[in-house]
Amino acid sequence: MARPTEDGTESPSARQSYPEDRFDRVQHSGRVGAHRVTARPRYIWQYLIAGLLGFAVLTTVGILAVQSIGGSGKLPLTSSGGTSGSAEPTVEAELDPEATIAILNGTSTQNLAAALDQIVTAEQWGKIQFSGSAATTDVAISAVFYSSPDDAAAAAGLAEKLGGVSTYTSEEYESYGVRLVVLLGADYTGPGLDEAAQITEGDADNATDADAEAAADAEGEDAAPERETNPDTGREINPETGLDIDPATGWDIDPSTGFPIDPATGLPTDPANIPQNGTEVGGTVSG
Repeated sequence: MARPTEDGTESPSARQSYPEDRFDRVQHSGRVGAHRVTARPRYIWQYLIAGLLGFAVLTTVGILAVQSIGGSGKLPLTSSGGTSGSAEPTVEAELDPEATIAILNGTSTQNLAAALDQIVTAEQWGKIQFSGSAATTDVAISAVFYSSPDDAAAAAGLAEKLGGVSTYTSEEYESYGVRLVVLLGADYTGPGLDEAAQITEGDADNATDADAEAAADAEGEDAAPERETNPDTGREINPETGLDIDPATGWDIDPSTGFPIDPATGLPTDPANIPQNGTEVGGTVSG
């Protein structure tokens, strides 16, 4: 079959006839050089497998990392208080009797710092430079603080003696001028609790005794008899004898002679014969 040209005339070169095929029925659009694009098949299962493999690898790496950190015992620590301390790696505890120490009682237990002061001094666990109350009485955790890394072993040694409290580095307590600072909190169960109770009880007993003595003294003063005054002579009257008292000697006055009665002889004595020290120099006056 002869193929026509675009203007409908038969191409001169197309003189040979060919059987009609599917391309003879394609509508001519005038485009030249157009190419057909063959769509590539999309394999979704490939993406799915790649995603699963990536998830498995990341999960495995994460588990290994967590196990490594947890096995070393160095999980990150966070501080909930106002201190700048941080937990230190475990060191070999070595008690230093020459280490200077300050003890701060952060609890409501009275005399706890004083009691621990006595124990540390008696046991020679260190040299106490200060013991007293902390800034607050609601400290929760007991600890031994130090600022120099060289004191880590001494801090650990003292912490063991105090019942195994924690140790931390901190520069917050440098104003005390000591190497170790013991902060006692509500969790403290180490030595000194019984001694503190005894000191508190003793203080209460001493206060009670002092109050009793003061009350007895006041009662004794109140019980002292008041001396009456003789309205006729203006002299004080001895409540035991009922006689007037000579203001110069303090002796009773004999009402018949008006002379003071010498307590040594029981006889009235002329005041002219009595020196200022109350010793008789002359004779007595007979009634």
